[in-house]
Amino acid sequence: MPRKRSPDDGDELLVRLGSLTAQARQRAELQRTQVELAIALQRGMLPRDLPSASGVHLAVRYAPANFGLNVGGDWYDAFAMPDGRIGLSIGDVQGHNIEAAAFMGQVRAGLRALASVAGEPGELLTRTNDLLLSLGSDLFATCTFLRLDPATGVLESARAGHIPFVWATADGKSGIVEDEGGPPLGVQHGVRYPVTRHRVTGGGVFVLVTDGVVEGPSLAVEDGLDQVMRLAGIAAVAGLEAHALAGAVIKGAESVGHEDDAAVLVVGLDAPGGP
Repeated sequence: MPRKRSPDDGDELLVRLGSLTAQARQRAELQRTQVELAIALQRGMLPRDLPSASGVHLAVRYAPANFGLNVGGDWYDAFAMPDGRIGLSIGDVQGHNIEAAAFMGQVRAGLRALASVAGEPGELLTRTNDLLLSLGSDLFATCTFLRLDPATGVLESARAGHIPFVWATADGKSGIVEDEGGPPLGVQHGVRYPVTRHRVTGGGVFVLVTDGVVEGPSLAVEDGLDQVMRLAGIAAVAGLEAHALAGAVIKGAESVGHEDDAAVLVVGLDAPGGP
């Protein structure tokens, strides 16, 4: 015959359930605190202001991951260089935690510090790669770095494992930049990163994104880049402002179903006869 349960058995079960519930709440609160700390850390490391130059328009957008505890190390940056050119970078650190957000700060700071002594974007990525390897971290980062000369419209780019960026012109042409690139930063010693040179025409735009914008469960990266390219083409022909294009691109990231951070950096030049 089955043993009859005493009232004490029920009380003990309730006590155990209460204890498990309390532990679960504590873990959830700890995880929530860690996520909030990582997001605050990440946002605090992103630039508050963007450089200004005659005829050049910069716009950025950033959206944190909206899935579980995925808080990554995506970043964008833009700053004036000593020679009057503008340095621009966008990238993504491997991992989704506080360590990734902190490592992102190291990469961004390293790029800024070395940009004043490196000769060109390729050399800058090489020096940054060597610096990160010397730190002995297990993390790595993908990155694209651009150097724009506002006076001539010449744009030099180098890419370290990052997804390619998109371009469009006011006469209706658009495409995805096809450059050689190199491996992510912090992976391999002795890497040299090729440099690709472009000329930004009046009314032209370049759009740089992290993979949270163009890749996810609902969208393949190729289709995502095509979507950004179409938006850039429409914006360039219609003469939309850079911030409007950046907003449209980050809005499109919602259809990706992304489980990663999403960052957008738009570079535009005034059309001939424009303000």
